[in-house]
Amino acid sequence: MIRVSVVQSCPVFSSLEATLAKMAHFVTIAKERDRSEFAVFPEAFIGGYPKYSTFGTVIGERSDAGRDEFLRYHRNAIDVPSPTTDRMVTLSKDSGIFLVVGVIEKEGGTLYCTHRKLTPTGSERLCWGQGDGSTLPVLPFSSNERQAKVSATICWENYMPLLRYFYYQKGVELYCAPTVDARPVWENTMVHIALEGRCFVLAACQFSTEGDYPEEHPVSDAASRSKEKVMIAGGSLIVSPSGKVLAGPLRGKEDVLTAEIDLDDCIRGKFDLDVVGHYARPDGSLKPSALVFFRMLIMSKFSLSKLKHLEVITITYI
Repeated sequence: MIRVSVVQSCPVFSSLEATLAKMAHFVTIAKERDRSEFAVFPEAFIGGYPKYSTFGTVIGERSDAGRDEFLRYHRNAIDVPSPTTDRMVTLSKDSGIFLVVGVIEKEGGTLYCTHRKLTPTGSERLCWGQGDGSTLPVLPFSSNERQAKVSATICWENYMPLLRYFYYQKGVELYCAPTVDARPVWENTMVHIALEGRCFVLAACQFSTEGDYPEEHPVSDAASRSKEKVMIAGGSLIVSPSGKVLAGPLRGKEDVLTAEIDLDDCIRGKFDLDVVGHYARPDGSLKPSALVFFRMLIMSKFSLSKLKHLEVITITYI
């Protein structure tokens, strides 16, 4: 049995030092209060999530003020690796807690929601570049001589079926889902993934108010701006491979959620549902182009006996 946590919090938007101090505070809570060995922080915990920002952009035009806003955001981001990531590694080692932390990474003039989010959602594409399959590791986590496989899927990446399947193929057991999606329906997505992948899902969402952002940062209604008004409402939770919500969803405040889990529940769950094993069918492994070709053959009443070769491949995520 191991104890795992999700942290519901937000950065100090204008101060990296204060954000790292806040991270250390919540790690201490996870360690001393909850006796946790593993903790997930939200998407963009380092660097911040620029909710309601437009960066002065409309189709065909970018404003000087928007460029200055991007400059400020770029300055909040970090290099990976860097002295900042070294400090996070030290925090992890000193506390004995395996940390999964969402950061905004900068490389040259481009920002990434790291692990380098494959497809930034909607207007996130104004400020974040796209990732690729080179930054999708499945990492080992060891506890009490038991090793678990760990993955991270950021926010709406969780709606990408082939990415989920990629991680299922890798045998993920601790499926981490850092996010800023605070909609109540997000819980349904997390429960579905836990059931589908027969894995533990650890969903860490930010909680923030307008007071957590700089005064010049845009809000939903500038006329009624208030430090207490919620920007991102939370909803963090931990779900078992059977779809049971073990902790959360937490709303309305910053805190740490912790649950005691048995990693063997992943194998118990796969007794009747292993979507990359006994509950998988090769029918779905044809290339889309091959399926279209089949339809063309049927429509033209072409005889399959005239085909010399038919290419069939298994699904892979590249």
